[in-house]
This record gives sequence, C-alpha cells and structure tokens, in this order.
Amino acid sequence: MHNRVGRTLLVLSAVLALVTVAPATTAAADTIQTGNSVCSMYVNSVGFGAYCSSGNAYIPTIQPAPPPPTWRDKLNGRPFVPCRDFGIPKGIRLPKAPDGKEWVMRITITDYKLDTYNGGPDAHLERAYVPVDAQDRAQCPFPDYMEQFWRRFEGVYPPPALQVMPTYTPRVNVPAYFTLTPESSEVQTDNTGSLSGLYDDRHNLSMRGMVVEMVVDPGDNTGTFKCRVGVTPLDDPDGYDQTQDPYHQMNPCKHVYKKSSASQPDKMYTVKLTITWEVSYWIGKDAGGWKPIGQANVTAVQRLPVQEAQAIGG
Repeated sequence: MHNRVGRTLLVLSAVLALVTVAPATTAAADTIQTGNSVCSMYVNSVGFGAYCSSGNAYIPTIQPAPPPPTWRDKLNGRPFVPCRDFGIPKGIRLPKAPDGKEWVMRITITDYKLDTYNGGPDAHLERAYVPVDAQDRAQCPFPDYMEQFWRRFEGVYPPPALQVMPTYTPRVNVPAYFTLTPESSEVQTDNTGSLSGLYDDRHNLSMRGMVVEMVVDPGDNTGTFKCRVGVTPLDDPDGYDQTQDPYHQMNPCKHVYKKSSASQPDKMYTVKLTITWEVSYWIGKDAGGWKPIGQANVTAVQRLPVQEAQAIGG
C-alpha cells in the first residue's frame, strides 16, 4: 500500500520548463473504411488527426428503412469534385514555396463509384503537399455542396510534464526516478480519464495517442537509457511508493548521479528527453480493439539541479 501522506510530488513544468524542439515531418499515415466513409489518418511529432471522405453516417428516420442515398443522389446533378485543399498540418517542415505560391495539403478521393453510398470498396484517399497559386487552386475548387463529403478532426499532444522522485532536486548517489504525469502521457477529450483522444460520432471513429517509451539523456555524459512508459493509475500518479526507500522501488526508469550539478551552466544538468507517442484507432464496436497507426517522437529539454548533500528523509 502506498502512503498518501506527505508526498513530495512536484511536477517540473513551470520554473524548470520543458521546451519542445523542432518537429519532424509526418511519421505515419493510414487509410481505412469506416461506415459510409473513407478516412485518412496521420501521425506526426505535433499530433494526429483524420480526414474523412464522407459526411454524416446514414441513420434512417422511417421504417422500413429505404436504401441510403448514393453519392450521385447527394450531388443532385452537380459535378463531383474529388479533391480538396487543406492547410499544412502542424509539425510538417517544407522548403520555401516557389515565388507566388504557397504550400497546401491536397487530398484526393480516388477509385470511387458515385452509385454507392460510401464511394465503393475501392475508394481511398491520396495525400500530397503541393505549392499552389490561384490557377492551381482553380483546378481543385470546393463548392459548398461538396462539404457533405468531407470531415476533418485533429488534436495535439499535451506539453510534457516530467516528475522526479523522491524529491524535485535529486541527490548524489541516490536513485532519481523519472515519470511523466498521466495528463501529459495521453491525449484526452475531457476529465473523465477516457483513453479516446479524438472521437468522431459522425464516422464512429476514435483515435488515441499514448506515450509508450521515453529515452532519457541525464546530461552527465553517462549515456542515454530507455524507459518503457505506461499511464500510471490516477490514484498513484508518480508511481513512487513512499513506504519504501529510494533503493527499493518498482519503477525501472531511474538514474544515479555521481556528481552534483554545481559545475554545470546555471548549476543544473541539461536533461534531454525523447518521448515516443503511439497513435491507434478504433472503429465503432470493433471487437479487434485498438489498431496502431504509427509512432512519432517529441523531443524536450529539462534543466535539473542535483545536490551533493542528502537531506533527511530525502
């Protein structure tokens, strides 16, 4: 049993701020069929999201239910425009666009059949980053009636918040334990603890992001070490057992500093973190559960003081 009295938990997020470094390009992407739509999902070092090729799910209001309207029915004689330009997702790095042009993400619905209610079994989305001017944009117009065929939703990772136990200032020759707060280890839509970071009721699609690994460079030239990371229980956010001393803990994510940080810049070690997010999706009541899309890394820097003297109880 863990002792809840007099815990020394301090989250280093204000005075010793974590600073995220320049993000990378898209780490992974996947296209799936869900209900009456096709969704293209992406993962990068800033966040994740989905672009879906169809509008609201078909829910008949009369019984017996008539067949769902086809894409051709929805068009009502108007032309189908298979492409749409979106802004570049955060975290994507591109070279300077040619003069007079700007970068867009152009998503195109391909291999679709208009006489089906969801574009057909071969419909899928193709993504491209292209520089465009007014003439280029005219090749991919977006009339109002095409809105019903598209849906976009996305989220970003929370700022990483590092916890160091048993004290916020580690002592020489005493193990220091590293964890991330539950709030910064998963993407949540609310305060209920739900593991679904994004939920789109229009397509019955859920997406979530969770930290699965953290590589720590403690800053004392001893090399990096890797920590498998899971979300700690809400009633034990730091994973540290106060009934045990620092030498008898279950958390394997630890480091022992042999020297104080007195000789370091600002008398603090520079701790570098590489945090790996894994993004998964779930379709409706799929018995198969969460299916991974891919992983992306977020890098951060933590300034950490280490003291020579060991305080009582510390």
